[in-house]
Amino acid sequence: MLQSQVSIASASIDWRQTLEDVYRGRHTHAFKSGNQIPMVSHDLWIVCRGIVQLGTLFASGDEAILGFVYPAMPFGLPLTQLNPYEATALTDVVLMRLNQVELETSPLLAQGVLQQLCRRLQQTEALLALISQRRVCDRLQELLLMLKQEVGQDTPTGVRLDVRLTHQQLANLLGTTRVTITRLLGSLREEGWLSIDHTRHLVICDSPPPG
Repeated sequence: MLQSQVSIASASIDWRQTLEDVYRGRHTHAFKSGNQIPMVSHDLWIVCRGIVQLGTLFASGDEAILGFVYPAMPFGLPLTQLNPYEATALTDVVLMRLNQVELETSPLLAQGVLQQLCRRLQQTEALLALISQRRVCDRLQELLLMLKQEVGQDTPTGVRLDVRLTHQQLANLLGTTRVTITRLLGSLREEGWLSIDHTRHLVICDSPPPG
């Protein structure tokens, strides 16, 4: 029974097993929510647990959020040409560091990293597509639905996003202002599309309550 389940499992499950085999007994790195994650020019980070936010800064001092890195995904300086390129623990995270020598000597490890880079590419394209929408409300809903798919947890009242984003972070992602995001979130709550639980996490409702 177990063998049949494994045979139909997704490639990401196989990759996570590979990661477990690689980092069994080796040192991992834990960062608290809000901590900056140091970057090393020739090394990759792999997320074992938690969510990492990637971003950069413009000359004006404004911040741009580039996306999120979920468990099993890689990030690091070898994967970007942006400068500065910053990574922040959006939740408490546990990371594993891989160097290029390890990737070059392990085809299985390199294949797994490539798989997860494809996930990153799909996420980036989805973010670009939603940002191109004219109405900010449409952008916001599409972003929340993306997060629902990646970090949603089923609850009796809907799907709870297992990460807390500030109104400013949402605004930076969508190219708008914090005031606009606050207003739109209020409207979505009034419509019954969205609610906020007692821990201040957003919950996407399965269906609006009757009027």
